[in-house]
Amino acid sequence: MKTYQAVLYDIDGTLLNTVNMNMYPLLRIIKEELGEERTLADVVKFMAYPGMKVMEELGIQDPETTYQRWVRYVNEYPEGATPYPGMVDTLEALRQRGVRQAVVSSKMRAQYRIDVEGQGLDQYMETAVLEEDTSRHKPHPDPLLECLKRMELAPHQVLYVGDTPSDSVAAQAAGMDFAYAKWNGVEQGRADSAAYVLYTPGQLLELFESR
Repeated sequence: MKTYQAVLYDIDGTLLNTVNMNMYPLLRIIKEELGEERTLADVVKFMAYPGMKVMEELGIQDPETTYQRWVRYVNEYPEGATPYPGMVDTLEALRQRGVRQAVVSSKMRAQYRIDVEGQGLDQYMETAVLEEDTSRHKPHPDPLLECLKRMELAPHQVLYVGDTPSDSVAAQAAGMDFAYAKWNGVEQGRADSAAYVLYTPGQLLELFESR
């Protein structure tokens, strides 16, 4: 079994259950802006996209204003961001074993403060590479490479955990192993290059049993 020095995490759909709070407000935006009725299955692919990229993909006429309205709807949504069952225990156990941890996500910093810091999960993270930190985003490897630079680690020392094929492509391009998080119950597609497929956060600990 490989020995990793650090685990990097995506946020939405990996650390935190944010699918409903992000996607149902997006369906509301699509109805308001495009006059279209879509389903959760139609838009869940956008979980991996930076917010402004979603606006671009949808062809929104006034993307910046509309994006800000989407953010407002998200933060007003009654079901907020919550850690997946077992996630906090896993983060704590990895910390106790001396495993370094960090976040690499397309989430904007202001939302990171609400979702991640608001849940107290930032205490486990050495650093967070977010939407504003690189000009290119996943599936480009740039955010992951920026995180490696900050932590002074090589790709083979790091495992990236995410829930989308985009995460897998980014990890492969960065030269690091990928663990496909399947615990959110949303089928995002295949990630054939994944070194591991995990169905609960606790399964991460099995990769560090000897520590």
